[in-house]
Amino acid sequence: MPPAMFRSSARPLSGRYLSLVEREEISLLKVQGHSIQEIGRRLGRAASTISRELRRNAATRSGGLEYRATTAQWHADRSARRPKLTKLALNTTLRTYVEERLAGVVVAPSGAPVPGPAAPWKGRRHGPRKDRRWAKAWSPEQIARRLPIDFPDDKTMRISHEAIYQALFVQGRGALRRELTACLRTGRVLRMPRARVRRRGKGFVSPEIMIRERPAEAADRAVPGHWEGDLILGLGSSAIGTLVERTTRFTMLLHLPRLAGHGEAPRAKNGPALAGHGAEAVRDAITRTIITLPEELRRSLTWDQGAEMAQHDRLKIDAGIQVYFCDPQSPWQRGTNENTNGLLRQYFPKGTDLSIHSADEISAVAAALNARPRKTLGWKTPAEALDDLLS
Repeated sequence: MPPAMFRSSARPLSGRYLSLVEREEISLLKVQGHSIQEIGRRLGRAASTISRELRRNAATRSGGLEYRATTAQWHADRSARRPKLTKLALNTTLRTYVEERLAGVVVAPSGAPVPGPAAPWKGRRHGPRKDRRWAKAWSPEQIARRLPIDFPDDKTMRISHEAIYQALFVQGRGALRRELTACLRTGRVLRMPRARVRRRGKGFVSPEIMIRERPAEAADRAVPGHWEGDLILGLGSSAIGTLVERTTRFTMLLHLPRLAGHGEAPRAKNGPALAGHGAEAVRDAITRTIITLPEELRRSLTWDQGAEMAQHDRLKIDAGIQVYFCDPQSPWQRGTNENTNGLLRQYFPKGTDLSIHSADEISAVAAALNARPRKTLGWKTPAEALDDLLS
């Protein structure tokens, strides 16, 4: 069947498509010897549109190309027929590449696969979602932008991120398995804007260590070694700490296991924080993690005004890093860390117990995140960007 837009009873075409009348004008003007630029000016079209039309829809006669309006219209009608096979359906190698980066297995530093826990979605507030599972979980845009880097000479290994989304979401264009939507960051079967969550701040810091006093080199990301940190919270007051380097987006995760005696009796007022993310536990976890870095990569750490950073003075001594605090209810002042926490919710969904994850599992997630290409890094991975700085 001819496409609806070209039926005799259809409404006139939008200005996006060339009409038969315009094709007749192109044919006449070309015979008269006018240039492509002159034809475009007379028709009110871009020269590239005329050039593409002459190249795609010309008729082959006696071994050469001649442009005839009726033949060009026939070529356009044939190209517009739907449905037609998508690039992912036709190219098995491309489809395999996309699926492996959407749903590839997360592995520990030892190379052993880490399947992750079962984490079903609860409720339907934001619409039905697939149950989450751990995977490499590159976004469609990351996959599309990485293809020219991995296959610089193979022009068949190219696809837009929109084509990947349509293959997942649009019925009839499902070259990818529908269950792969569970590997997308949001887990939704439709794209929807995410709501922002505002957090309450605590005013226990002094003015001289507020974010406005942070060196200018941290704000412009010109010098590496400035970090942003936060906690992601789970069920039962469980938590995992996150540290993100502002220049390279390199991520390190803090293992914060619960302490002995947690849940055995009601918590004593003003007693020790047995949930594992009290001020002492967070201080020790940051110190253990960040002292593994060279001294030039330990310039500053920006945190929100949470009580877990009450021992920031001791942290400055132990880890040799200056701590700064954001203004209350201002998460955008740690934008890099907030974005990374959103990525980590792929692996640690809200409403799940984060204390069940071992240090090896957390390290595997950090390695997976540091191996994802980033648009802001020119589609390099954070690990590659950090290696470039260290070398």
